[in-house]
Amino acid sequence: MTRRRTGLVALLTDFGTRDWYVGALKGVILSRAPAARLVDITHDVPPQDTVAGAFTLAAAAPWFPAGAVFLAVVDPGVGSQRALLAARADAQYFVGPDNGLLSLVFQRAKRLTIVRLTNQRHWLTPVSTTFHGRDVLAPTAAYLANGGALMTLGVRVAPTAAVPFSAPIRMGRTLHGRIVHIDSFGNLITNMRIPHAARGGDAPRVMIRYKRHPARVVSSYSAGRLNELVAVVGSLGFIELAVREASAAWQFSAARNDEVTLTS
Repeated sequence: MTRRRTGLVALLTDFGTRDWYVGALKGVILSRAPAARLVDITHDVPPQDTVAGAFTLAAAAPWFPAGAVFLAVVDPGVGSQRALLAARADAQYFVGPDNGLLSLVFQRAKRLTIVRLTNQRHWLTPVSTTFHGRDVLAPTAAYLANGGALMTLGVRVAPTAAVPFSAPIRMGRTLHGRIVHIDSFGNLITNMRIPHAARGGDAPRVMIRYKRHPARVVSSYSAGRLNELVAVVGSLGFIELAVREASAAWQFSAARNDEVTLTS
C-alpha cells in the first residue's frame, strides 16, 4: 500500500495564462487526483527560459511542506529525445524535463533519487509531440500526489543537464559576480552574498559596483534615495540591486549575466 502524501501539487510553467495550457495541466491532475490541492508558483517564466525557471523553482520550493509535488514545465526541447524526469529531493517530489530546469533543486538536495520516465502505464494516450506537460508530466505528478511509488515510474538515472548558474569568482579583494535574475519589480538579483567577515555595524564594509555605478548598501528597499542604486540582502540571501520606487532594470538597461563587483 502506498503512503498518502500531502496531495499538494505546485505548478511552474512558461505557458502564461492567456491560453488553455495551464488549465489542461490542472484538468489532467484533478482527473487523476480529485483531492489534489493545486498551487501556482508562476506561469510567467519567460518563454523557453530554463535558467529563469530553474532559479524561480529553487527559490520557491524550500517554503513548501514535505511531500509536496512540483510540476515544472519549461520545455523548449519538447518532442525531442531529451528525457522526462521524476525525482525525490530530500522530502519533496519534482517532475519535469531533463534540460536543467530541475538542476538547482537537485544541487541543493542532500538526498536525491532521480528516475527517467519510461513506464507509459500512467501516461495519456496518444502522447502529443508538442504537449508532454499534459500527456506525460501532469499524470505523473498526479500519481505521485496520490502516494504512488517513484521507482515504478521508470529507471533510475544520475543528474545530467544543468543550467549555467555560476558561482562568483574572487580576484584579490574583489568578488566578481553576475546578475542571475531580474524580478518583475526590476530588482537585479545577483549570485553574491555579503561576506561574513565584511559584516559590521549597521552597514557591511563593502563596495559594490555595477556598470561603474556604486551601489550603497542599505537594510531595505525603502532606505534608498529616489533614483539611487542601492544594494540590499534580499529574501533569498543574495545581494540585490534596486532603485526605490522604480525599476533598476529599466534605469540601468540591465540584463542577466551582467557583471557586478564587490570589494571588501
